[in-house]
Amino acid sequence: MYCCNKNKLNAPALGQLDQSALTNKSGVEGLLIGAYADLDGESGTNINEGSAASNWIYGSICGSEAYKGGPDPGDQQDIYLLETFSATAFNTMIAQKWAAVYDGISRANDVLRVMRKAKDMTEADTIEVRAEAVFLRAFYHFEAKKMWNMVPYIDENITIEAGNYRVANDKDIWPDIEADLLYAINHLPGKQTAPGRANKYAAEAFLAKSYLFQQNFSQAQPLLQDLIENGITANGDKYALFKNYHDNFDPLHKNGPESVFAAQMSVNDGSGFSGPNGNLGDFLNYPGNYGFGFFQPSQYLVNHFKTDAVTGLPDLDYFNDFDVTSDEGVPSDSPFVPYTGYLDPRLDWTVGRRGIPYLDWGNHPGANWIRTPAFGGPYSPKKNAVSQKEFGQYTSNEWGTPTINANNVNFIRFADVLLWYAEVLAERNALDSSTYYVNLIRARAKDSASWVYKYIDDANPMNGFSNTPAANYKVGLYPVFANADSAKKAIRYERMLELGMEGHRFFDLVRWNIADVDINAYLEKEKDLRDYLKTAFFKKGINEYFPIPYQQIVLSEGPDGVPMMHQNFGY
Repeated sequence: MYCCNKNKLNAPALGQLDQSALTNKSGVEGLLIGAYADLDGESGTNINEGSAASNWIYGSICGSEAYKGGPDPGDQQDIYLLETFSATAFNTMIAQKWAAVYDGISRANDVLRVMRKAKDMTEADTIEVRAEAVFLRAFYHFEAKKMWNMVPYIDENITIEAGNYRVANDKDIWPDIEADLLYAINHLPGKQTAPGRANKYAAEAFLAKSYLFQQNFSQAQPLLQDLIENGITANGDKYALFKNYHDNFDPLHKNGPESVFAAQMSVNDGSGFSGPNGNLGDFLNYPGNYGFGFFQPSQYLVNHFKTDAVTGLPDLDYFNDFDVTSDEGVPSDSPFVPYTGYLDPRLDWTVGRRGIPYLDWGNHPGANWIRTPAFGGPYSPKKNAVSQKEFGQYTSNEWGTPTINANNVNFIRFADVLLWYAEVLAERNALDSSTYYVNLIRARAKDSASWVYKYIDDANPMNGFSNTPAANYKVGLYPVFANADSAKKAIRYERMLELGMEGHRFFDLVRWNIADVDINAYLEKEKDLRDYLKTAFFKKGINEYFPIPYQQIVLSEGPDGVPMMHQNFGY
């Protein structure tokens, strides 16, 4: 104390920024980038699986597309509790998700507050910045809404200083989300200055999605039509489907014509050990040969990809009556013949299965890549993986494994938009047009350019691929749907084929109001395959939403000790 220079005591804290340093155009831009940074769901170098941008736990594991995996229920137990619909308000994964989305909201609001004080920003500058910030605020609130339903809406006027920071969750926030998105649509440009920035069409897509979640098909329809006819990416490219389905999940092709809005991932960018700008939230989701294996495709998902030998169409009603052959229980040194029936090729871009090329890493060996097949099944995830030829360029060199890589997380793909439009048209009984848009998606899968092929030389997978398909692929187009009900059934099925393992399924089932029927049908059969699922049961009217973290309710208590927020029913 006696040797310290008095003036040093008045210096700003290291690692913190005085707000006066940010009240200029450059500072506001930095804050805006910080608000975008939360799109990955992570904070710094922390690895928070519960807040992963991909929503792999909530959308896919809770949505019947995948098992938790790992060696037993006790490893990543909080994910096991979510998978079996027995989670409580003390679940750490849920707490991570809440913290991530409300941190993103806070960052977006910081931009709006500081922007008002910047003296070197033109009116055009402030309009653009505000549009991006309120888009991000809407995005993060949307994530909260679909997770917990009744959540507090926080704008830039709610602050610690104002003392109004305890906010109730007693109102529906859809109107607030819509207002932010409408502002963004009206004030964002079509082409942006960088591929990761939101443009007007990204905002339009999220507004259409918000209407779909509310069953408001008439308002969604013109937005989706405009996206299809006029929509462009932030790079200025007209929206289109990639010719090769897998290009959507290859970092070499990220921000392409199918990307409506995505979380930007990067590695080897000087950000430090573990590559904190990579997809940290998917850290556990590589095959078990890397010591992880916590995101293993379900047999139920795999069975969806069977097709008819004559029509090439799936069996919408009886697809799960018999299983696609797997190597579960077959020793790795024993002969195994993969399923010889007909399949949709999207299966082998979504799921790693024994005897089929796993990108350019070699034929998937089955049990050798699975930690505990009897617990988590025989399959590996594939969409979040990168190829061997990309190792080191698109994977974190500091970490040394491809588990942290530069694969973007696609929040909305153009395929999503087309299927939404088909859904809206089915709801409005425009069956010819609805069939047309579903078949646009299926036509890509039918095209042999989008298939998986065997290696030229199995012993040297890096030598490339032959002209021989890796399985019996056959995809047909639908004839005109007979009625709205058959159209909706086909579209809902198609979304699982197209978007499987991308974190959407659970939220789709909830918005269609069929989560209890679909998930309990899945569990009825799966409990005979996976012993740990025997007691799992989806409770209608409760499990459509997750419990609000207990600590957040405590923090909402006023001076009288009464919480402003209330818990979701049933928890």
